[in-house]
Amino acid sequence: MPRGESEKKVSGPLNGIRVLDLSRALAGPWCVQNLADLGAEVIKIERPGTGDESRQWGPPWLTDKDGKPTRESAYFLSANRNKRSVAIDIGRAEGQELICRLAEKSDVLVENYKVGNLARFGLDWAALSKRNPSLIYCSITGFGQDGPYAGRPGYDYLFQGLGGVMSVTGVPDGLDGAGPHRVGLPVVDMFTGMYAAVAVLGALHHRSATGEGQHIDVSLFDSVMALGAGQISNYFVGGQVPARVGNSSPNIAPYQVFPCADGEMILACANQQQFESLCRAIGRPQWISDERFRNNASRLAHRSELGDLLTDVFLERGQMDWEEILSAVGVPCGPINDYARAVAHPQALHRGTRVDLPHASGSSAPGVASPIRYSSTPVEYRSAPPMLGQHTRSVLAESLGLVESEISELESQAVIESAQAVAFAEEAVACVDRAQGGSPLPQIDPSIDIASNAPGRTRPRRS
Repeated sequence: MPRGESEKKVSGPLNGIRVLDLSRALAGPWCVQNLADLGAEVIKIERPGTGDESRQWGPPWLTDKDGKPTRESAYFLSANRNKRSVAIDIGRAEGQELICRLAEKSDVLVENYKVGNLARFGLDWAALSKRNPSLIYCSITGFGQDGPYAGRPGYDYLFQGLGGVMSVTGVPDGLDGAGPHRVGLPVVDMFTGMYAAVAVLGALHHRSATGEGQHIDVSLFDSVMALGAGQISNYFVGGQVPARVGNSSPNIAPYQVFPCADGEMILACANQQQFESLCRAIGRPQWISDERFRNNASRLAHRSELGDLLTDVFLERGQMDWEEILSAVGVPCGPINDYARAVAHPQALHRGTRVDLPHASGSSAPGVASPIRYSSTPVEYRSAPPMLGQHTRSVLAESLGLVESEISELESQAVIESAQAVAFAEEAVACVDRAQGGSPLPQIDPSIDIASNAPGRTRPRRS
């Protein structure tokens, strides 16, 4: 399908693909942001008034041009760039029809409602595939579309526990602080989003050959099981239930954290050559032929002894000294950085990890760059995460051909909401606040076109 011109000319590999995003929170938005980064046009459908629930998951909040907090949480900003926000009441028949018409003109739809919920609104796969047989419809749920738990909701934390991740994360039994720990990132949500993105790409390839759309079923439960493939394989093959080993590896040694004279260092010797290089670099070449350490299986059997010996050696110097010595001979090692140090790392600066985009609040929205680097179709950062309803009017006009009077009527009936209406409402509240001596609410920067998120630009209609 041809598509309208975006904020900038798009050259990514998914240029010409339109995605209708009915997802919220993280797994779905993360999937769709990846597609958007690759050049897909994304229309994000949100609930009037509140929008994607992750908008409220703060602090911290993005500040506007005057340094005042907006309603945009850092959490929401992390997964919603390169999207246009359209606020439609899905519970209204008129809103449902608007979404159906947008689905007719879309290539992909991504949703993460509970199983069966969208059927109540005529927005399920069975209904929309009749109106658009080439539509790729991706459903992201907690437990999948079938099975005894299919109807249950769930978030990342639940699945880290249910799927076994927490059982192998944390301090081993018998030590101070022993017990399962949640991974410090929503890894299940993010992996589910990535699996969903991969699934969409596969379905697009299939459609390019056959013209056929299809339904994709991706769940957090299945994704956390796939995420644990290495540990589950250990269990299937060895018959032993994997246990927590702290900062060590269950399959490789030495592969753990070691104390140095001035801090800690990660050492990761994943093959025999690296171990032998390590032994020579630290002045212990005799360990290469030592029966306790001659291969990985032997080192695992004598992990504690080897760890104690290496600790004695590493305590002789500082972390940076060891990093220089070991990196010079090809032995992977490095510090344990906090995020302030991680984003300031020379490699992060060189690779452009931080991306700043002009936001409709008048400030700049920071984000993290995509890890994908194409040689011919580079990832592009076209627009900051949108404010709620920022593009309602422009999308309905350009994509569905609605005229101003029709859009205004829908807005007066609360079927839709636009950022313009929100801004007017906030200005009214701000006037009352000012009259009472309070602080005004942050306003949308008038220099940024609410309809297109780009100064002075409009998009041609898409046929």
